[in-house]
Amino acid sequence: MSVRQTDECVVEDLEWSSAPLDLLRHAQPWRTFRWYKGQQHYSGTYWAATVGDHVIYESRLELARLLFADFAADVRHVVAQPFMLKAVVEGRLRRHIPDYLLLTDGGPVVVDVKPRHRLERPEVAFTFAWTRAVVASRGWR
Repeated sequence: MSVRQTDECVVEDLEWSSAPLDLLRHAQPWRTFRWYKGQQHYSGTYWAATVGDHVIYESRLELARLLFADFAADVRHVVAQPFMLKAVVEGRLRRHIPDYLLLTDGGPVVVDVKPRHRLERPEVAFTFAWTRAVVASRGWR
């Protein structure tokens, strides 16, 4: 896995099972959002009381999930696009950046946000299943 730090340096090739949670807590988002006329999604920033700072989102669906997290009593911190997972799966190099990492009273929760109709696409289903297995291997949800 790789993590982008506040100084824009990237810590690469961390072992997933031993990456420090404190490093992830302070990770910077992987992507910056774009604005252009006619775009199909609405990116922006949301002032999250849980974090005491702005948190980015790349769609209204992500914003809705971010609002749920900000109002959830057990969520202590939210990190947008916290890390990039990289692994060779079924002979191909796979990369995935989850949308959010929620640090909760019950442990870390990795969140991916997609519209329901896109979950039926084989590549999306595969990526989410692979990510879920990796996250669960660390005892996270």
